[in-house]
Amino acid sequence: MDNSIEYNVVEPNAALAELVENFWVLRNNAAEPREIVVLPDGRVDLFFSYSPQEAFEARLMGLAAQPDVATLAPGMVTFAVSFRLPALEYVLNMPIAALFNGTCALPQGFWDVSKDDLTDLPAFIETVSQRIVTHLRGATDPRKQALFNAIYSSQGELTVQELADTAGWSSRQINRYFTSWFGLSLKAYCSILRFRASFGHIKEGKFFPEQNFADQPHFIREIKKFSGVNPKILFKNKDDRFIQFSLLKGK
Repeated sequence: MDNSIEYNVVEPNAALAELVENFWVLRNNAAEPREIVVLPDGRVDLFFSYSPQEAFEARLMGLAAQPDVATLAPGMVTFAVSFRLPALEYVLNMPIAALFNGTCALPQGFWDVSKDDLTDLPAFIETVSQRIVTHLRGATDPRKQALFNAIYSSQGELTVQELADTAGWSSRQINRYFTSWFGLSLKAYCSILRFRASFGHIKEGKFFPEQNFADQPHFIREIKKFSGVNPKILFKNKDDRFIQFSLLKGK
């Protein structure tokens, strides 16, 4: 990525790994606005941001099944935590079905995070990690723990029935849970994870499926559905528009 955009990512400690995928900071250091495309990646983002033109705010971004075009204002600073799905129930206690392909503003003073906390990523991580531990409610249901472990370790490649068998939970109950809490079916969520898992291969110039896609036409359709472009355009990533893709290292 060019020097005008700063995007740093830090993984959580082992104690939070089942709830948090990573913490990150995004800054637009340029004097001009910057347009980016955020691709669906199966995460739920809690972010705190401000810019010289915009007041400090906290927002929660739900799951997405389509690319989101966003404009970073000059000087915009965003610090965030990207949650895995169990955190919605066991930390935030907040169903996000209504936020599918959308976001919502959170109350002022949410988690007692202020603009003053958005200066240093390690300090932000320490503050937010403490909030997560404070709000953690009870032990995870063993069935849900087994389900999510299988979902994430397989990167969405297992079938719904295979996941149900692994968790010891009926596929009907799982889909009811996913729809009511997250706004989509388990199968749809796995498709998003499978799309995300293809980033590395496309970055290396591989335009054929290496995940569990039916065939190459199916692979191309899925990439275009979730990114808005075909794999070759995603590979070129002109002007570093696809921000998650820009962070990957190709061969």
